[in-house]
Amino acid sequence: MSPLYLVFSVHNIDESFLETLFQSTTWHRFMYQNGDTGARADRFAIKDSTFMSMPIKVPPIEEQHKLALAFKKLDSTITLHEEKKRQLERLKSALLQKMFADKSGYPAVRFEGFSDEWEQCKLGDVGKTYTGLSGKTKEDFGHGEASFVTYMNVYSNPVSDLKMTEPIEIDDHQNKVKYGDVFFTTSSETPEEVGMASVWTGDKDNTYLNSFCFGYRPVHKINPYYLSYLLHSESVRRKIIILAQGISRYNISKKGVMEISTSSPSLGEQDQIGSLFQRIDRTITLHEHKLEFLKRLKSSLLQKMFV
Repeated sequence: MSPLYLVFSVHNIDESFLETLFQSTTWHRFMYQNGDTGARADRFAIKDSTFMSMPIKVPPIEEQHKLALAFKKLDSTITLHEEKKRQLERLKSALLQKMFADKSGYPAVRFEGFSDEWEQCKLGDVGKTYTGLSGKTKEDFGHGEASFVTYMNVYSNPVSDLKMTEPIEIDDHQNKVKYGDVFFTTSSETPEEVGMASVWTGDKDNTYLNSFCFGYRPVHKINPYYLSYLLHSESVRRKIIILAQGISRYNISKKGVMEISTSSPSLGEQDQIGSLFQRIDRTITLHEHKLEFLKRLKSSLLQKMFV
């Protein structure tokens, strides 16, 4: 081993129990109280002699085995959900590349029963844009019977989170969002993050869009979930990134986005594609929630199961 590491062997103690102990608040508290930064401010260290003098309390060996086994099972469950989440994210990424038509007019992967060529058009030919909130000051926000969709909601969610809104006063001079509208972010710090799209599936009245995004409303019937994932497909994202302009901050124009060419299948095939990606996203979210719960549980137990 490198001389930077302290190596020691143990006896009369369960090694897995000791390993778990070093994840607990007991160990971190001792480290913070007895370690120091030394000559380098970016490195926190503890002397070997101080480490070896750390007093620890251990239960009987049988209880050590059971405690260590419980945390081992908990870690295995966390790893299992992390791996399932990674697999689903890889699957989604692959399908976003293959389930939307390329220049040939056909996607690489399709549902059985669909074989027609997809119809090509520009976004501007099948929808119209509108602006977000305008003419507002900071005093206008934080109160009122209306609400607006936040920038982070649009940036983070292919399908908008209906709860990620903030209050504002009703203003009939502003553009109201409708079911099926698409929101685009207009600027970001990198080209890869500009022009992120989110579809609105709510129907609450007096809901507006934040001023850092613009809205897009299709004029023909289109499955909103299909449209959401189309705009996150590799082919469309590549076209949006090309439009990004700037140096320290990148921006896109509504006019440029409306010139983007896309392809769409029949409504029946749109429904199938949208439903598939919905199921994948719901399952990813389920694993995320389970991971959050398990990690909180582990953190709580690490505080409470060691003296």
